Formats: sequence, C-alpha cells, structure tokens
Amino acid sequence: MLDKTTRINYLFDFYQELLTPKQRNYMEMYYLEDYSLGEISELFQVSRQAVYDNIKRTEAMLESYEEKLHLYSKFEQRVKLLEKLKLMTTDKHVHEHIQKLKDLD
Repeated sequence: MLDKTTRINYLFDFYQELLTPKQRNYMEMYYLEDYSLGEISELFQVSRQAVYDNIKRTEAMLESYEEKLHLYSKFEQRVKLLEKLKLMTTDKHVHEHIQKLKDLD
C-alpha cells in the first residue's frame, strides 16, 4: 500500500483538471512544492485552518473521483500487466512496444 502522500500525488496527477484553480494551487503547493499550511495561508491571506480544510476536502474529492472513475487503479493494473508481458518474452520488438505502451501513460 502506498503512503498517503504518494497516493494523493498520483490521484492529483489523474484528477487535477477536475479541481478548481484554488484547489489545484493549494494541493500543488502543499504536496508537490512542500509548502507548510502557514506558508500557503500567508500567500493567499487566509487562515491556516481555511487552507487545511480546503486541502482535506480536496483529498476527499480526489478519493471520491477515484472510487467512481478508477483511473489510478486501472493505471496500476496496466503497469503490472505490461511488466508480466515483458517477462514473458525476450523479443526486443515486443519490449519496444511494451515501452511505447508505458510511455502513453
């Protein structure tokens, strides 16, 4: 099982376009750029609690999107299947095509 931060980062990658600009900004700053809640609150001139609440709601939204759409879980399944395929053959052309499939994600 992934740790929470890694999972949220993956979910954010898949579903960020469904978020508002403010949600995206807070999540990017907190999870990707490692800003503290206090630093984000100062930049946006809101309370630390407001930032915390927004991030928690956004995390719940990302989990909800995943429950409905399963983009991340399907991605994980594809990666595992491609790795199994790769182990089943030594054909370089097949390996090249497997890599091309991986690169699509």
